Amino acid sequence: QVQLVELGGGLVQPGGSLRLTCSVSGTISSIRAWGWYRQTPGKQRELVAYMSPPNYYYYADSVKGRFTISPSNAANTMYLQMNSLKPEDTAVYYCNSIPSSGNWGQGTQVTVSM
Repeated sequence: QVQLVELGGGLVQPGGSLRLTCSVSGTISSIRAWGWYRQTPGKQRELVAYMSPPNYYYYADSVKGRFTISPSNAANTMYLQMNSLKPEDTAVYYCNSIPSSGNWGQGTQVTVSM
């Protein structure tokens, strides 16, 4: 089974920045694409960004130009750099393979508020 751990969320003011980290363990050698999702209460989980290095990076229109998905220097980890945060970015953020597996981590809460 694949285990996913998301870290780095918190409370930030509008216009601020956060960097989320995804750490993955388990049987992942065949997975070639990874993404970040977010979910707010009462709404469907949405795909925010994904990558299939080195040739493809995707961003939802709502975050394009503000968020950056990237591998980290550490093995089996990746980042989501979030800049110019808006209140509507408030959500629980998750990472997963593309396409997503049935298992999800606990996610990390991002709250953008004054």
